[in-house]
Amino acid sequence: MCNCYGSHVLRGLLCLCGGVPINSPEFHGGKPSTILAERLNLKISQMGGNDSPRLQQKFPGLLKFLVSEMLKCASEEIKIMQVDQYSSLVLQTALKLLAGHNQELLQVIPIVLCCKKENLIEGSFVEKKAVSNIVDLMKEPAFSHLMEVILDVAPESLYDGIFRTIFRNSLFELSSHSCGNFVVQALISHARDREQMELIWEELGPKFKDLLEMGRPGVVASIVAASQRLHTHEHQCCQALSASVCLQSESPRCIVPRMLFLDSYFNCGDRSNWSWPNGVKMHVMGSLILQLVFKFQSELIQPYIESLTSMEVDCVFEAAKDTGGARVIEAFLDSNASRKQKQRLMAKLRGHFGELAMHASGSFTVEKCFTASNMSLREAIASDLLAVQAELSKAKQGPYLLRKLDIDGYAKWPDQWRSKQASKQSTYKEFYAAFGSSKTKSPKSEFLSNASKNTSHIKDVKKMREEIDHLLVSEKYAKHAMVDNAKSKKVRRNGVAGVSEEAAEHGIKRPFLSVDMKEKKRHRNV
Repeated sequence: MCNCYGSHVLRGLLCLCGGVPINSPEFHGGKPSTILAERLNLKISQMGGNDSPRLQQKFPGLLKFLVSEMLKCASEEIKIMQVDQYSSLVLQTALKLLAGHNQELLQVIPIVLCCKKENLIEGSFVEKKAVSNIVDLMKEPAFSHLMEVILDVAPESLYDGIFRTIFRNSLFELSSHSCGNFVVQALISHARDREQMELIWEELGPKFKDLLEMGRPGVVASIVAASQRLHTHEHQCCQALSASVCLQSESPRCIVPRMLFLDSYFNCGDRSNWSWPNGVKMHVMGSLILQLVFKFQSELIQPYIESLTSMEVDCVFEAAKDTGGARVIEAFLDSNASRKQKQRLMAKLRGHFGELAMHASGSFTVEKCFTASNMSLREAIASDLLAVQAELSKAKQGPYLLRKLDIDGYAKWPDQWRSKQASKQSTYKEFYAAFGSSKTKSPKSEFLSNASKNTSHIKDVKKMREEIDHLLVSEKYAKHAMVDNAKSKKVRRNGVAGVSEEAAEHGIKRPFLSVDMKEKKRHRNV
């Protein structure tokens, strides 16, 4: 287990018994970005789920026997295995494969932690020295990764015992450490109830500024995500976060810019005179935290909305060109902020949509702005894209965006394009009036905000939009078909009456998007 080659063989054998492909990345150390997305409610964890990559043949009995015998033989060496890189990987793989098998986990996890199951569940450790030892071990890379997996798969009763016995009163100490802070993030992201969240808040809530200064924004992001998921301490989170980057004597306008450049701001000698840095990549975690913030109800985040919408035109454009900044803008447009506030921000990009669309990440922002804007701004966006149509069509994202916004239609038949957009907006309004939230002045915004929190809702909204678009196009084609049929009947009547075939042909005009288009398949992107 402690040998690099032996560890690989054992992990392969465990995966084989668990019915998982040997080269599955899920069981050989997942991508940090994937793990982070799951912790921040941006992706649903699939561990132990039906969507996990599995072979048809698996041997659950053999897997449990192998893990049991493996730990029995290594029981005297478990303390060495906890901190060894290769044996830790074997233990992590075994725990992941046992996810959902609570009885086995209740036996295995206490052995891995070198403590008794009964004591953990009761919430009392016999020796305080053992607690201190585990806290120190979490500052070791190998054990910190192992502990993250333990927290991920632990049954509820065992998780609560670990939380109260080991982590309580040690959260800030661990959060301050380069390895320990990732364990704290895992702990927070798996908090089960409001009572646990209350204990987390007591220790870490007043420490937001300290954590950001130490370069531990991941812990702050985990707390914000947990408060959102458990619907508790939401207002306190928003207040504590804004207070960590903005003094009471300062205008709230500085909140979003400083969050976008966390490192630049906290490393600045004179923070009161900090200004927007040009040509600097925006902070990944800072932008992720802002994305989470804009999922809260608008009444809780007014300082953030004011800060974003009051940014200078150049700053908004720079943010839209940056991957992280663009996603912050998109999160704001998906929020339940008022339409007026959204229009205020989008208006600052007027004249820049063409250049923005040339960036891979910016194209998503352009599409989002188009969907959320009024008719005047939609036409301005289409005009900007038309000016760069030749260059944009060569970019990877260009053809899709040009087709999605129907730029060809705008160039050739602007009046019909406007009519089509107006019909879409009218149909959307009718839909949201019927099915949107009645508790808000902006049903569309509220509906979209709620939909962004649930994958199935997102699919429903997309499906609804496709159906509306399809209906509008079908109606238009049907009208053309009626015109064609009427004209063809007239031609036939003229033919019977002795009108020459040549004259009849001159009487037929091919309408825009004739009925022949019915024969062609219309592909729609989801």
